[in-house]
Amino acid sequence: MKKTTLLLAIVLSASTIALAQNAKTKQLDAMIQKGMVDWEIPGLVTVVVKDGETVFQKAYGVKNLESKSPVDEHTLFTMASTTKAIVCQALGILVDQGKLNWTDKVREHLPYFNLSDAYLTEEARVQDLLTHNLGIQQADLLWAVDSVSTKETLQRFALSEKNYPVRGGFDYNNIMYAAAGEVIQAVSGQHWTAFVTENIFKPVGMNDAVAKSVDIFKKGNYTTPYLNDLDDGIVQVDYNLADQIGAAGMIWSSMSDVTNYLKYLVNDGVVKNDTILSKNTFDYLFKPHAFVTDASFYPTQQLTKPHWKTYGLGWFQHDYRGEKLDFHTGSIGGLIAICGIIRDKDVAVYVFANMDHAELRHAILYKSMDLFAFDDNSRNWHEEVFQLYSKLKEQEKEYHQKLRDEKVADTKTTLPLEQYEGEYAHPMLGKAMVKNTDAGLTVNFNDFLMLPTQHWHYDTFMSTKENPYRAAIDFNFNIGTDATVKSFEAFGETFERQN
Repeated sequence: MKKTTLLLAIVLSASTIALAQNAKTKQLDAMIQKGMVDWEIPGLVTVVVKDGETVFQKAYGVKNLESKSPVDEHTLFTMASTTKAIVCQALGILVDQGKLNWTDKVREHLPYFNLSDAYLTEEARVQDLLTHNLGIQQADLLWAVDSVSTKETLQRFALSEKNYPVRGGFDYNNIMYAAAGEVIQAVSGQHWTAFVTENIFKPVGMNDAVAKSVDIFKKGNYTTPYLNDLDDGIVQVDYNLADQIGAAGMIWSSMSDVTNYLKYLVNDGVVKNDTILSKNTFDYLFKPHAFVTDASFYPTQQLTKPHWKTYGLGWFQHDYRGEKLDFHTGSIGGLIAICGIIRDKDVAVYVFANMDHAELRHAILYKSMDLFAFDDNSRNWHEEVFQLYSKLKEQEKEYHQKLRDEKVADTKTTLPLEQYEGEYAHPMLGKAMVKNTDAGLTVNFNDFLMLPTQHWHYDTFMSTKENPYRAAIDFNFNIGTDATVKSFEAFGETFERQN
């Protein structure tokens, strides 16, 4: 009788757990479906892993609005800046192999590494490339307006200015991760993309993943990037294939891939009996290594109200419900990602979507943690996040309207348009050719980024939305006392006339 009673109790307990789990998946699924409608997201995937088991895995919507091809478990999405955690793991493997130390000076491995400050150049350690607190200004324009090699990108970055003492601030810096990729090659003898493929993708089971973004077209089954324009609604945007800074965010992977990746993370860097990273090194990746200032953190802090915010090696970190949450977003040209893990609860989450800055990803992260780490369904994360970002979008609309209101009507340029033509240059960002066309001035950066413009007022021109970023970028031309054009200002930088 006792055995029968015990067996019945076990069966009932298992049944209760299964019912609870089923309820959680339904609650998360319902929130995602509502969120996709409100955020107008074409396609999305979500994976949640708990205690090494997949507790939620679902693909939603389409990878392309025209073809209506559905997203499936092998559809490739960009990992964007969630790539950074993988690059840090690759360096960790080299640490475990005894080929590298986190405190090695960068110039020991990259003799050509140079910064605008001599002390920072010599003091920079490998770990400093990963924590966004070295002290040099970020310079994402380097890869936004040109497509030179990684090495030349780093050489140009030497002109980026120091903006605080070494390890004395926080300024998110993609270029330093490109340098980290170069360190991997210098130490291992393999390009970083080959190294992560061999040492992480293959053993973890990320069989769809590609480390060079240009390779997605050969693989097939990749998603299309979209943006929800303030004026024009949902529009397709260009693929961003900036592999010269690939270690900062150019890996692409699938739902199948990240399911295995999350299991590996929850299992502290071990796959079955294969130890990818030693426990000491794996733990080191998740230690706080830099303080993050308010201005550098996410707007969702208004909802999560963290007491502290730090950065590990490839992970943002903050306290959530008394636990440490490690997470990172990825955003690049019409595509988004987010990955998060509460290690002490053995719960990890990954989200991909093909809508620019669809912040439903944050709602999914926190809702998943509430449900599967804390057994709590009390908070409507989609509603809270949607309202927060709706307010921010309204502020953006107001800003653009303010620009239109401040436009001075019926003004003319100081000089005939043909006199604005010519070659301009910036010491770090390269060349810009300005040409006069029937539609207005066209600015061509390094034969890479073409921006058509229209006259705005006086000597200011505004780019049209016929550009990869669909952004309104203003160009202010400066006229000298000799009545010739001397320079123009764009992106907060000055390009000097060369002829």
